[in-house]
Amino acid sequence: MGRRKLVVGNWKMNGLRAQLGEVEAIGRLAQDYPAAQVGLCLPATLIAAADGVKGAAFIGAQDCHMKASGAHTGCLSAAMLAEAGAGWTIVGHSERRQDQGETDADIAAKALAAKAAGLKVILCVGESLDVRDAGNAEAVVSAQLLASLPEGAAADWLAIAYEPIWAIGTGRIPTMEAVAAMHAALRAALASRIGADADAMRILYGGSMNGDNAAELLAIADVDGGLIGGASLTAEKFAPVIAAAA
Repeated sequence: MGRRKLVVGNWKMNGLRAQLGEVEAIGRLAQDYPAAQVGLCLPATLIAAADGVKGAAFIGAQDCHMKASGAHTGCLSAAMLAEAGAGWTIVGHSERRQDQGETDADIAAKALAAKAAGLKVILCVGESLDVRDAGNAEAVVSAQLLASLPEGAAADWLAIAYEPIWAIGTGRIPTMEAVAAMHAALRAALASRIGADADAMRILYGGSMNGDNAAELLAIADVDGGLIGGASLTAEKFAPVIAAAA
């Protein structure tokens, strides 16, 4: 059986209750295209409200803390997010790695904490433009993946998102050949650690995927979906990506 395409909107620091209508409309799209799995990773302030209007989509968080509770002002545990209505969470997004200084070990710990709370996880990896230009992208990102991979990693609760950092929000993407090579390298890296289960694990592309390029990207053999930024903020923009995945 082939891997079911997974397309997930990452709203980042966008979204107020006024945008819940978009969540509802995207949930209806998910119902119209059942061949694809569709989700939205929202600001924590919207998770509970969105859970009530999500339709056939799932609701996720954008991060979680690695501790179950404690003196961590401003942070949210995986159990808190699950109670609010999240079924998934992102960990290791490049903006967290860069802006909050998160390490590979932090990200592996967050993934395990999420799993312990019953959340599924999208683990992000990616390279800077300097690494890409130096010709080291596949080796660097594969090493980052293995260093971030949690113990017990398995396809039933974990997906990987490859996000070339220099392509996020810029409209630039690697060549299709480069995307294919990176996803194949990540599949091989997974196989070196988890064996045959690597064939079932979904690897998403996460750099400026939109309605114009989604079909071409999603046709690549090891691209199993997308982690979508700006193009997921409205149902109108997200619709062609979901249709391409389905």
